[in-house]
Amino acid sequence: MTRPTLIGILLVVMISSVVWAGEKPSDIAKKIAKPFLDKELSLNEVVKFTEQRVVPMPEVSSVEEWEKHANRMRKDVLEKVVLRGEAAKWKDAPLKIVRSGKIDGGEGYHIEKLRYEAVPGLWIPALLYVPENLGNRKVSVILNVNGHDGKGKVAPYKQIRCINLAKRGMLALNVEWLGMGQLKGDGFVHYRMNQLDLCGTSGLAPFYLSMSRGIDLLLDHKNADPSRVAVAGLSGGGWQTIIISALDGRVTLSDPVAGYSSFRTRLHNFSDLGDSEQTPVDLGITADYVQLTAMRAPRPTLLTYNIGDNCCFASGHALSPLLEAARPIYKLYGKQDYLASHINLDPGTHNFEKDNRQAFYLMIGVHFFDGKKFDPTEIPCDDEVKTHEQLLIELPEDNGNFHTLAVDLAKGLPRNAEIPTESKTLDTWREDRRAALAKLVHAHDYQVTKMELHSSEEVDGGTVRRWILSLGESWTLPIVQLEPSKGSGKSEVHILEDSNVTASQVVAVAKKLTDGGPVVYLVSPFYFAHSKISTRDYLFALMISTVGERPVGIQASQVKAVCDWVAKNSKTTVSLHGVGLRQSLIASVAAALGSKSINRLVLEGKNHSLHDVISRNLTVRDAPELFCFGLLEKFDFPQLHALASPHTKVEFLESKSDQ
Repeated sequence: MTRPTLIGILLVVMISSVVWAGEKPSDIAKKIAKPFLDKELSLNEVVKFTEQRVVPMPEVSSVEEWEKHANRMRKDVLEKVVLRGEAAKWKDAPLKIVRSGKIDGGEGYHIEKLRYEAVPGLWIPALLYVPENLGNRKVSVILNVNGHDGKGKVAPYKQIRCINLAKRGMLALNVEWLGMGQLKGDGFVHYRMNQLDLCGTSGLAPFYLSMSRGIDLLLDHKNADPSRVAVAGLSGGGWQTIIISALDGRVTLSDPVAGYSSFRTRLHNFSDLGDSEQTPVDLGITADYVQLTAMRAPRPTLLTYNIGDNCCFASGHALSPLLEAARPIYKLYGKQDYLASHINLDPGTHNFEKDNRQAFYLMIGVHFFDGKKFDPTEIPCDDEVKTHEQLLIELPEDNGNFHTLAVDLAKGLPRNAEIPTESKTLDTWREDRRAALAKLVHAHDYQVTKMELHSSEEVDGGTVRRWILSLGESWTLPIVQLEPSKGSGKSEVHILEDSNVTASQVVAVAKKLTDGGPVVYLVSPFYFAHSKISTRDYLFALMISTVGERPVGIQASQVKAVCDWVAKNSKTTVSLHGVGLRQSLIASVAAALGSKSINRLVLEGKNHSLHDVISRNLTVRDAPELFCFGLLEKFDFPQLHALASPHTKVEFLESKSDQ
């Protein structure tokens, strides 16, 4: 979503017909909007903040010591990241498969059309490539996953891989990925998976369960050899490959192709910053991708990367940290040769073409066939590639997706929503729930440790001051202060957000200066206005969540610290103002955390609810702080406002902003 800049908004103000005390709105607007922070400061701070929180690779000296760590990490990732909330029940649902017939493939194999249920109500179309004349033989089974390719399971390079595997006597399952091919659609946009997070159920779960059920399906085949199970895929398919093969012990051979790098690598190579599924909530503090790679030991693993990758995860920066972490673990097992790598030079771009496929066939030949009578040279089969129509699989008209799952999950939330009315009970409720809120949003007790008056300018009606506040060693906050020459003695803190503050609202704030109103402080918290990250901002908000923090917790804690600073310096309580859903949530959480500095909470838009996030079908790309994991499960605005009382009076204004 393209966001207009604050300066762009203020340019709208410039053409306004309003005039204050002889000075045009454009003059005051320019002085309010004048940049005064290094444009890369916010980016550098979020990189430092997240990098130091990524879980380090454990130091071990024996197989026993490593397996203790690996088993704990695997358990924690599954329980604390992948299968949280309703997903814990989804994983226990019975495997459902609907078969819809066979079609001729080519010489030596046929293709079975089917669909299977990943989570209740969400079906995955798939193609099973079956060698002819299997009899009672047990054969290798291969789960083939794909990435961000709109063609999905029909992509020629994927079909050719599956055909070659079948011609070599293996069962190859070609599954559709969520949001691609037949599952392409608005409800499957990957940034909508965070709607499930908001409801307290892992948005990562449908991805994982789709793969896990795919392996279930393969191993359910009478000819499946459970000792020879492989997974391979490109890009998002490479990401799927490492996730399922690190966490599911049934996967005996793995070939992730250009699909991932460590979180630390990503923080210095922005091309690798991944979508919501690549950066799920709390993964970075549970097991980074270097640990997931090492968790493959001692099972055969081929790490395939491309030297000139024009998308992401180029071999030059992505591969080495993974090998450096995993090689010592394979060495502990005496299985150094079981960890292999392949760097593709031709074409060297983001691909799983012939050279990469042949490296995969060779890995299979070595480990599944002992290298005997196995030629890894690709069998030509371009004329056997099918069309979209030929490979189409019937799906239910009401097939589930991220959004429909979230709609169902949101029903009846928040749980235990009743607010006590009896005074003593209410006090206890506030104490308990305020502590729960602080834990849920990962609130910080930020203090202003340094304040610098950057500059000061006189304007008609008062003074514009620009402050730079340091909150410990983590954050630098820019504050614009508008102080009337003849003020009311009151103080207001307004959250400044470039995409939501309309021209009329900027005029209204600035007009307080000439009307002798309160001293107004315009604060730009993390991700907003002057603190906005200069590049791929929403992906860094996802990084905040994956390292165990929450954007709204940081923002609300910053705003609370500013309110405390203003109250201390002005020797009076403050009025905190938020406009639209995003600002209202930040301001409401800040007040609910218990600041006695905030005596009024003024919100524009009285009907806001966290249910709006789902009913409006928003994505984490639109507004990252709205998707705090489990927030709607326990709180909505009425509960937050009850926590803010009795110190804070909550007032509502007619809505002028929708977000």
